[in-house]
Amino acid sequence: MIAGVLVLLGGAAWATGAVVRGRSGCDRHVVVRVAAAPAVAPVVAQVARRVAQSGCAAFEVNAVDPPAVAQSLTRPGGVRPDVWIAESAWQLRRGVSGVAGGSSIASSPVVFALTAQAAAGLGWPQRAPGWAEVLTVPGLTLGLPDPGRDPAGLSALIGIRAAVPAPDGYAAALRRLSPNALPATGDLFARLGDPAQPLSGFPVPENALVRHNDRGGRLVASYQPEAPALDYPFAVLGGAGEDQRAAAGQLRSALLGLDGQNALAEAGFRTPDGRYLRDGATLGVSSRTQPPPPAPADADVDALLGQWARINSSSRARVLIDVSGSMNAVVPGTGRTRMQLTTDAAARALGLFQPTSEIAVWEFATRLDDDRDYRELLPLRPVSEQLAAGAADRLRAIEPTPDGATGLYDTVLAAYRLASAEWQPGRLNLVIVLTDGRNDDAEGIGRDALVAELARLADPARPVAIVGIGIGPDVDVTELAAIAAPTSGQVFAAPDPTRITDVFYTALARLTGA
Repeated sequence: MIAGVLVLLGGAAWATGAVVRGRSGCDRHVVVRVAAAPAVAPVVAQVARRVAQSGCAAFEVNAVDPPAVAQSLTRPGGVRPDVWIAESAWQLRRGVSGVAGGSSIASSPVVFALTAQAAAGLGWPQRAPGWAEVLTVPGLTLGLPDPGRDPAGLSALIGIRAAVPAPDGYAAALRRLSPNALPATGDLFARLGDPAQPLSGFPVPENALVRHNDRGGRLVASYQPEAPALDYPFAVLGGAGEDQRAAAGQLRSALLGLDGQNALAEAGFRTPDGRYLRDGATLGVSSRTQPPPPAPADADVDALLGQWARINSSSRARVLIDVSGSMNAVVPGTGRTRMQLTTDAAARALGLFQPTSEIAVWEFATRLDDDRDYRELLPLRPVSEQLAAGAADRLRAIEPTPDGATGLYDTVLAAYRLASAEWQPGRLNLVIVLTDGRNDDAEGIGRDALVAELARLADPARPVAIVGIGIGPDVDVTELAAIAAPTSGQVFAAPDPTRITDVFYTALARLTGA
């Protein structure tokens, strides 16, 4: 009898694992799909197995990164979880509506993980160094998980503001951290052994430090009481039926029971009220109770992430590349087409974005995908992942559609709607359009209707700017300016296509502060 399952997902989508059964003799089995943050998913699967053995519920526990869960809840179609155990309540508030429940099953303070050498230089083990020392003592190279994606990074911003409250000191601390901002905690741990770019310390959830030290690491935790702990809320989502809700309640009770809390403690987690149930002395952490501080207001979070975005210049961009037939024109004196010059510039410009930036690429003409004028070439992923997956080569391989016209308006509107719906704080949210002509899709939306709709969608509290880059002598700069204006965007022109690299670099440098 199989009573539980854990499906580990490394990608960005929810995938259905094998459906498993509870005890035999049931008239029917209730299947509960659980999306859990990867750190806590193995423990949830372990406890779910025990619950399933004593009842008629089957639990499919998937380890899914929170952005993938949020995406599955905002886009139609696909498989939706019944339960979401995120890392923090902040992720729930941002990613889902119609939540029933949301009670914390565990907590984990966000700590500065210091190398033993760095901690010793700050007085450890005779005394525990605080964040104010960590952030102001010269000679330490400090990193930060990207706060736009990682709640540990967001918690760290709040803790840093409390540790270094003077505005100049806080801004200086962020500038010190920004060169080492990385997309994921795992990348930060990997940097410990990198002789080329070693790190002295970085903020992580305490449970990640415990797991690292359980495997033989020697990191030391530094605490800041004002840094919000990760609280792992157990949320039953709106689409769950009555049977799923009842079974989910049994799982939640089991996780909060003695056996469940002990299992979570063995994995490095604290109780929801901050008690540590293991001996932390040998693991570089404190066994003292760490009561979770109050969560900040959403407006405060947005302000912090906005400041970080300005200092770190991290972007979330959808790049739209014109592949209409006119892009096949050969540029005099080069032996290369407009398309080749444009895609080469786009490939080179990837290096201007911070590694934590997220980029998607669409190509557009007319009717590229059935009746749609556009299709996705590169899905939205961090630049570091795009480069590792060969994005530069894929961009340079783009070819024009010989008979394709320029479906500019419909493409811009579709991209802007998606970017607005998936707006993310802590980012410069952008739609970047590269085109050599003007809209000539008579069957699509008109210019006046497009501009009016963009003005309706534009939200100063969730800004998404359209950036137009016109290529060649035929581009209609006035048209691009009219499109960008409602979004407070910008337009750049390269009437000489041989200068597209310079213009693209100038545009991105101005936008990202490079």
